[in-house]
Amino acid sequence: MARQSSGARETAHWQTVHGTGEPDSFSWYQETPAISIELIRSFGAGFGSPVIDVGGGSSLLVDHLLQAGYTDLTVLDISQEALAVAKKRLSLSGDAVEWIAADVIQHPFARTYEVWHDRAAFHFLTDSDRQLRYVDQMRASLGVHGVAIVATFGPDGPEQCSGLPVQRYSEETLSEMLGDQFRPLRFEREAHTTPQGKVQHFLYGCFERR
Repeated sequence: MARQSSGARETAHWQTVHGTGEPDSFSWYQETPAISIELIRSFGAGFGSPVIDVGGGSSLLVDHLLQAGYTDLTVLDISQEALAVAKKRLSLSGDAVEWIAADVIQHPFARTYEVWHDRAAFHFLTDSDRQLRYVDQMRASLGVHGVAIVATFGPDGPEQCSGLPVQRYSEETLSEMLGDQFRPLRFEREAHTTPQGKVQHFLYGCFERR
């Protein structure tokens, strides 16, 4: 029997996760993603700016951005199940969103964005090759002076999530991972309380594409 590629295994894993759980039961669930919204607004994203939410899945961020008036939104997730939940929730208003079911490190992006947002996707990449491929994709998909908002587990965050190991970051190690072509703008810490009542410590890093 042929072995699955790592990408196929990851897709199957997240399809199962999103196919068997309710969105508001997942540890990363936020009814109002306040920090993400504030950072997107703070760093020059006008209502017509192209914004992509990487690993957005069934997150409510896209709902809030649509309600605020943003008109050029893309949500990418490896799980079609997760995107289907968001599409169903948004109904007709979701027609204004571009939905991409793909592995971010393999998807051939055909356009550039002014804001690249990722909360709780990048930290699932734990080997250096996949981390570097992600950064290459982000660099190529952001215009010059575009902003990357990357939220990962901080140094005191969990070591695992959804049955998978994660990579934790500090301000220094996240900046080092993104490299010289990204200029650090701002960092925020978040003590996120999961639906199960546990506290997870996140680090948000905002970077300008040089």
